[in-house]
Amino acid sequence: MHNYETLIAGLKARGIHSILAQFCDIHGVAKGKLVPLENLREWAENGAGFAGPSIWGTGLGRYGARSEYYGRVQPESLRPLPFMPGVAHAVCDGYAGGQPLETDSRQVLKRQIERLKERGWTLWVGIEPEFFLLKKSADGQWSPADTQDALDKPSYDLKAIHRNCAFLDDMRLALTQLGFELQQIDHEDACGQYEINYTFDDALAAADRYMLFKMAAHAISQQHGAVFSCMPKPFAGAPGSGLHFHLSITDAQGRAVFTDASDPLQLSAPGYGFVAGLLHHADALSAICAPTVNSYKRLAVSHSASGTTWSPVWKAFGDNNRTCLVRTVAGRLEWRLPDPSCNVYAAIAATLAAGLDGMDQSLPAPAACDEDLYQRFAEGKTMPDRLPADLGAAVQSLAHDTTLTQAVGEAFCQQFITLKAQEWQAYAMSVSPWELQRYAEAF
Repeated sequence: MHNYETLIAGLKARGIHSILAQFCDIHGVAKGKLVPLENLREWAENGAGFAGPSIWGTGLGRYGARSEYYGRVQPESLRPLPFMPGVAHAVCDGYAGGQPLETDSRQVLKRQIERLKERGWTLWVGIEPEFFLLKKSADGQWSPADTQDALDKPSYDLKAIHRNCAFLDDMRLALTQLGFELQQIDHEDACGQYEINYTFDDALAAADRYMLFKMAAHAISQQHGAVFSCMPKPFAGAPGSGLHFHLSITDAQGRAVFTDASDPLQLSAPGYGFVAGLLHHADALSAICAPTVNSYKRLAVSHSASGTTWSPVWKAFGDNNRTCLVRTVAGRLEWRLPDPSCNVYAAIAATLAAGLDGMDQSLPAPAACDEDLYQRFAEGKTMPDRLPADLGAAVQSLAHDTTLTQAVGEAFCQQFITLKAQEWQAYAMSVSPWELQRYAEAF
């Protein structure tokens, strides 16, 4: 039980007067409202109220006991926000009618974690956020916020780090104050692209932390006249942004479930089963882990201006092989499919559900890939199966994968499939500048 009076007094002593009660909609976008600190018990035990139909993907109606979405504050998540003086951030769980809401993505992840707890297991997730710093011109054109960021091969560009050190240092300071343990900051392989790494955590905490990372990045980039962008591939001909998950599971004694030191790849039988589950359900997972039309511009065999691309296009795995969908590293798995447009709670939940199915069904993993798949493709050799080519195909794959949708939660998946099918249809019906340029006078 929480001592709310002590929590309130401690936060007031730090100058806090309000709580930012934050939840996550089905698209992975942070939503919420400011509420008075003094009513912390009310927000934690009953929740801050929101109109359910006003939130993407709740499936709640316009009237009745289950028309209201209640975000129940998790008191242990309270953190003063460095970029919002007087305000403490709090993560919320979604409820409706006094019950956990099945379409709430944080609840979806918690249900998967409960499946692990029944086995005495814990999932650990390290998340690698890649992002772009952009600006929008008066005529609506997007470009890197740093106009001098224009190298042909910009990875690890220190001059860009120097030019943008004020933003990066404000990020370092804010994240450190929020409890992040930073590991590295670097310029990535596209102009305007950066990566900030921090330590791993248990699955739920890792998802919460990534949402807080995005919130800080949005606020601080705005202070510096830039836009923090999670768009997977804003520029054709340049690499896109991934959101790689480093996955490991420990048992009740703290032993690594995926690891077997006697194996050539240091993977155990459960580890191979988890890999097999990811590959078996990869088409359906694409919809949740790469959930936008633009995601499939990243997941394409395309030329990169920098000469390098790491896009995981083929359903394969290999030891320290970044051209594969799953990269194994000393008994740990790197799941390279997700991109930063995903709902991180749903993506981790679906990834876990797929991996557990592979373990429980003893699905066989294919032979490990020990070559550069892009080189193999260029040589015209037979390739592993590819991921879906577009969002429409990915959504259909998810709809047809009843094993995965039942494991993740049918209510959530139905809302997700409906919204994403509409998104794909809207894109398919649109007319792009490329089409006008190519066809308007062609025939």
